[in-house]
Amino acid sequence: MNIVSKIVQNLIVFAFIVYASVSESASFNYVLGAGDRILISVYDEPDLKTEVKLDNSGMVSFPFLDDIYVIGLTAAEVEVIVNDGLEGDYLVNPQVSVSIIQYRPFFIHGEVKRPGGYAYQDDLRADKAIALAGGLSARASKSGWKIIRNVDGKTVTIQADISTPILPDDIIRIEQSFF
Repeated sequence: MNIVSKIVQNLIVFAFIVYASVSESASFNYVLGAGDRILISVYDEPDLKTEVKLDNSGMVSFPFLDDIYVIGLTAAEVEVIVNDGLEGDYLVNPQVSVSIIQYRPFFIHGEVKRPGGYAYQDDLRADKAIALAGGLSARASKSGWKIIRNVDGKTVTIQADISTPILPDDIIRIEQSFF
């Protein structure tokens, strides 16, 4: 292998590591759940690539490994599990990447112009969620907003304002104003 091809190979590996770390930081705290679509891949191993929409079972099949339960884990945690499973027996120093291709939706109803389910986006707040739903209707309350959220298996209701963070599976209720 000549020096130029060695440099190119090292640059490609470096670019992959930078890409993986950026994608990891973007979804660092995001916990996977049913409805998310993820891509698991191993650098320079085209046969070790799986794209899957998570169902309620939470299980993902990946070549050479037993089924992996991923619901409740972050993308970074899944990377570690796949990496540890492949390292040694199958590959030397595998470079595993887990990307969230599509987040599960959030829902908004009540006094908005287009109620319904919408794709979650990073750093989503109530004001942006309302904008996605076409804005408030003429009869909407400016303060009677509630978010119904599942926290540790329990349903809780949160009073919201424009800066309240929205999570996947949240149900936003915009009440009607009395004046």
